[in-house]
Amino acid sequence: MAMSGWKTLAVAVLALGLSLPVQAQELRIGLSGELNSLDPHYFNLTINNQIAYSIFGTLIQQDETQKLTPGLAESWKTLDDTTWEFRLRKGVRFHDGSPFTAADVVFSMARTAKVPNSPSPFTLFARAFSDVKVIDDHTIHFITRAPSPLLPNDLSRVAIMSSKAARADVAEGMTTEALNKGEGLVGTGPYKFVEWTRGNRLVLAANPDYWGGKPVWSQVIYRPMSNDAARVAALLAGDVDMIENPPPADMKKLRENPNVKISDVVSNRLIYISLDQSEPTAGIPDTDGKNPLRDVRVRKALSMAINRDAIASRIMEGLGKPAGDFLPSPMFGTRKDARPEAYNPDAAKRLLADAGYPNGFSITLGSPNNRYINDSEVAQAVASQWTRIGVKTKVDAVNATVFFKNRDEFKYSAGLVGWAAGTGEMSNPLRSIVATVNRDKGFGAANKTRYSNPALDAVIEEALRTVDAGKREMLLQQGSKMALDDQALIPLHIEVTSWGLRKGFSYRARADQYTLANGVSKD
Repeated sequence: MAMSGWKTLAVAVLALGLSLPVQAQELRIGLSGELNSLDPHYFNLTINNQIAYSIFGTLIQQDETQKLTPGLAESWKTLDDTTWEFRLRKGVRFHDGSPFTAADVVFSMARTAKVPNSPSPFTLFARAFSDVKVIDDHTIHFITRAPSPLLPNDLSRVAIMSSKAARADVAEGMTTEALNKGEGLVGTGPYKFVEWTRGNRLVLAANPDYWGGKPVWSQVIYRPMSNDAARVAALLAGDVDMIENPPPADMKKLRENPNVKISDVVSNRLIYISLDQSEPTAGIPDTDGKNPLRDVRVRKALSMAINRDAIASRIMEGLGKPAGDFLPSPMFGTRKDARPEAYNPDAAKRLLADAGYPNGFSITLGSPNNRYINDSEVAQAVASQWTRIGVKTKVDAVNATVFFKNRDEFKYSAGLVGWAAGTGEMSNPLRSIVATVNRDKGFGAANKTRYSNPALDAVIEEALRTVDAGKREMLLQQGSKMALDDQALIPLHIEVTSWGLRKGFSYRARADQYTLANGVSKD
């Protein structure tokens, strides 16, 4: 039909009081940070994962409250203490038209351990099972090393790739570098990869054959906008339809703006101070090679010197809740009686003196300046408070890419870091950030403190194989108390995550902090 004919038809339809078919639209999202990689198994990082889960499917999905729902697996059950059966969804096709089968699950699960140089590997979620057996194209058995009640939670985090499209002549199949170019980037998710220009934009297009229903948006454009002011300005100007993490200082005016809608929720992300407990350590120049952070009294003093209430109210402006545990209550495994460390600088000074540092020492606190809500400002506040008790603190605030590289190379003795519990329960942070590093077990994948406590490891392992939910929760509570009593790290606050949207748009705020295009709708 010629364009003039189409216009004539449109006018006629409207004149009759009928409605034209709803046309899919473009959605423009301003991200608060830079995507690190398109490889869904390379770096377990929120900004990477939210893109991966748009392109790829998982066996089990999580809703906005992190409740498990069927995904590429329609159902799952235990056959005995160490055997789980998953029934796969039939009729699902990858973006290239090839059918999804059990072979793709086997390939994807095996790949998690083969991706080289991963800063935070997905082996955390794929170590509970020792074998994956294909019964038929749509039935698969996971054989676990011990009873593993959290296997469904774990599998909700592993993206399923096309074994055909991602196969290559290296151990992991398609390399991270190739995937970052868009090669082999074939999933079953609601959106297909179109293009990625690092630092500029990522473009996805709707997958009209998505098993979960045709996506609302025909095209989604993600733009990295780490500068808070620029991100807010883009929203107010209509250059984007939605932004992540509006800065705390702008929240009041945004909430009062009739053309803006705010969606927010208490997240699963803990912001904490990581303390390197090895010897020697970088960043402490004046203790003759001795690392004072190895002394629990010093770690306790540093925690007591922090005024969390002041940080939450003055710097976070309500977008952070002072933390006394790894997760906010009532998430599974949290302790109702957990309280943030009380601010007591005088007691902190006494502890330092008892530990042999009456005059304190010098330290560098590393921090990203574009990854977490007001991250560098929080680091500066901590540095000021530590300096008041004699621990003379310099802040090295750099962009997230540089920060994580420096952190992974242990160039900091202390670092401001965040951890979001992907499974929505306590075993995730325990085995990720405080368990002794053990690649075979998938433990300590993000433990950059080099902290090790065999007694704590034993409690975590016992919890992971305890089927009874009540007993498992008690073990997790015991583990979190052990870790924090030992000052394995210093919890600061739990982020309250917000999204800003143009009038007429809505978003189902997610506790996992993911910005998913499929959660955005038009009012």
